[in-house]
Amino acid sequence: MAMSGGVDSSVAAARLVAEGRDVVGVTLHLWDYPDDGSVKSRCCAPEDVHDARRVADVLGFPHYAFDRRELFREEVVEPFVDAYLGGETPSPCVRCNRGVKLKELERLADQLGAARIATGHYARTVERQGICELHRARDATKDQSYFLHMLGQDVLRRIVFPLGDAEKAEVRAEARRLELPGAGKGESQELCFVPNGRYDAFVEERADGRLRPGPIVDGGGRVVGAHAGIHGFTVGQRRNLGIALGERAYVVAVDAATATVRLGPREKLLAWGAVVDETCFAPDLELPASAEVVVRYRGKPVACTIELLLEGRVLVRLAEPLAAVVPGQFAVFYRGARVLGGGVIRQALGKEERAS
Repeated sequence: MAMSGGVDSSVAAARLVAEGRDVVGVTLHLWDYPDDGSVKSRCCAPEDVHDARRVADVLGFPHYAFDRRELFREEVVEPFVDAYLGGETPSPCVRCNRGVKLKELERLADQLGAARIATGHYARTVERQGICELHRARDATKDQSYFLHMLGQDVLRRIVFPLGDAEKAEVRAEARRLELPGAGKGESQELCFVPNGRYDAFVEERADGRLRPGPIVDGGGRVVGAHAGIHGFTVGQRRNLGIALGERAYVVAVDAATATVRLGPREKLLAWGAVVDETCFAPDLELPASAEVVVRYRGKPVACTIELLLEGRVLVRLAEPLAAVVPGQFAVFYRGARVLGGGVIRQALGKEERAS
């Protein structure tokens, strides 16, 4: 059982124990934080190991902690910095689940002799016609299937989501009723390794001389300002641009090759399609296919078609335009509640580009 020391994983563990499962708790130490009290909202912190162990003690099963800080740095932090310096807006939680948490849980389960792995994610699995499908959670406000879209059949057949059919309010009430340690703990709203939300400052500290100043241009190509680095901008951004044009303007493109930030009206953010790579799909999905796509966590599902371009690369044609289809984010495909797969957005396409 993956245990973060938070309410969700604690209740998930309690439910497994109540079912009579033989549970072993595992916590991964991924990141270090300052001890000056400056960070108020965080997850995966060292004291969370202590909280997870307290829960395991109350529920009566063994608990182990493993240091995976180096792996987390290689798989999540360094690509996060590289993406911002390359003009993209990354989705590190997907990469953490794919490259660190679930990969390590599988490996550790084998070492500990565990037949199954479990997490506190809000998602579900459904077995149908010999295929294990990933589905949305019953609580749409907490559904985390977006972050798990890349799971293959080997993991889906082995993983257990005790909270897949639960409502968040029900889970918190259950933690209090069971008097689990940390039952009143709040939820982290920021990235675990950037808990203050200052992504620009985090990237600057690790840029190692790679920051590139450049121009800010308006829709007509006129230089209207300058910036200290493209890492401080993301497509769709309206605030903190450092300039005033006298009208509402958005970042409509970030050109890493020339270090240029392009501004424009909201209409320029509308995309009719996208090129997506690093894709993974359900084994029974045949392309081309119709689906619904979500281009950011909790984003609006939009009908689309998926067409194969090259190995691992697809063209997504949207049935209606979407604002801020951002390179670096993940496009995740659904059919109803079922997750069909997903991949990384590399390029947003206008109506003419999509048609051609």
